[in-house]
Amino acid sequence: MAWPVTLLLGLCILMSALSAQADPDAIRSSAMSETRPSYQVQPIGWIRKRDGRTFIEFYEDYRPALLGVDQLDSLWVLYWFDRNDTPEQRSILQVHPRGNPANPLRGVFATRAPMRPNLIAMSRCRVLGVEGTVIEIDDIDAFAETPVLDLKP
Repeated sequence: MAWPVTLLLGLCILMSALSAQADPDAIRSSAMSETRPSYQVQPIGWIRKRDGRTFIEFYEDYRPALLGVDQLDSLWVLYWFDRNDTPEQRSILQVHPRGNPANPLRGVFATRAPMRPNLIAMSRCRVLGVEGTVIEIDDIDAFAETPVLDLKP
């Protein structure tokens, strides 16, 4: 009588161990097919260009976050490629770098292309001065009126 119970228990343990060693590709594929989380970002300021100078102008409520920025030599500016924010532009996953067909095709993650699934851009800029809620920078590879998402030292 104990033998069938032992066999059944052993079979349960074996099946449990086998199911714990599931195919990692199948697990990833299953996870990727689920609904993706969504995140919301809002601009903290805007790129402004006038009289040959470039500025980042912040909303007043972010003034406390600028404490100490005047002591930095440079900073990373994260901004949004807002002029490419269409489903068609977001679906482009391969490009010829610099828009030149003579350059071999590459995935957007291997380029600085403005077409990408998430339109986050990043440029390193020299800090020329800070006054109130405005930082003057040397230049940035962004259009005037581009939304700024964050700064990093």
